[in-house]
Amino acid sequence: MAILWQKTIRGQHYEIRSAGRTRRLYTNGVCHSEFNPFHIFSGSIWDLLILPAWFYSASDIRRILVLGVGGGSNVLQLEHLLEPELILGIERDPVHLRLARKFFDIENSCSEIIEVDARGWLANYNGEPFDMIIDDLFMDCGNEPVRAVKVNREWSQLLIRNLKKGGLLTINFASGEELTASAIVRQSRFHHRFPSMFRMTTPLLDNNVGVFIGRQVNSRYLRERLRRHPVAERAIANRRIRYRINQLV
Repeated sequence: MAILWQKTIRGQHYEIRSAGRTRRLYTNGVCHSEFNPFHIFSGSIWDLLILPAWFYSASDIRRILVLGVGGGSNVLQLEHLLEPELILGIERDPVHLRLARKFFDIENSCSEIIEVDARGWLANYNGEPFDMIIDDLFMDCGNEPVRAVKVNREWSQLLIRNLKKGGLLTINFASGEELTASAIVRQSRFHHRFPSMFRMTTPLLDNNVGVFIGRQVNSRYLRERLRRHPVAERAIANRRIRYRINQLV
């Protein structure tokens, strides 16, 4: 793996690394993005954040909010695979956005990217709710990835307030224990809003993705829908998509 660019800025060490056509963004040794324009599915955690969109038809997922853009992995995947009316990305690190434009070509995307802290922005947002929200808010602590915002009752309520009824919420957690301890899973007040809750994992990482769906579905339906999508079908056949999905509650 080659280092294409690196610099320490205000005590944070940033790197762009390459492996063939794949580009990866690291901050203090923690990978925040990975993308290859010839392989839209990375085989990593970012796939799990978008795969649940196939629980829905394309017409149901028109407005998507991405909290934590990094280098733009999910934004670029969503543009290639779903082509929604709006992808709104929120990212507080200006260096991440600069590198996303320079090395991940997010500058030429049709998405709207805002440089702002997600917590304050979401608390003050008063617009149309979103069909899908991706929460990938992470930072590093001792060279390890940790969530930047705890998924407590207040944060869960804020996410739900800005999600259309019947919509889809995916949240990246550092571990399975963190997922099951989150308020959105443990507190029954949230269960009526999400009749279907799943855990998604990949054998490559400890991260768990919580999938919260505002309708009753089963995991077999997701597998069937993915097999009917040509890009996803090839990625599954080539084992670029590797995931497990289990019901949470």
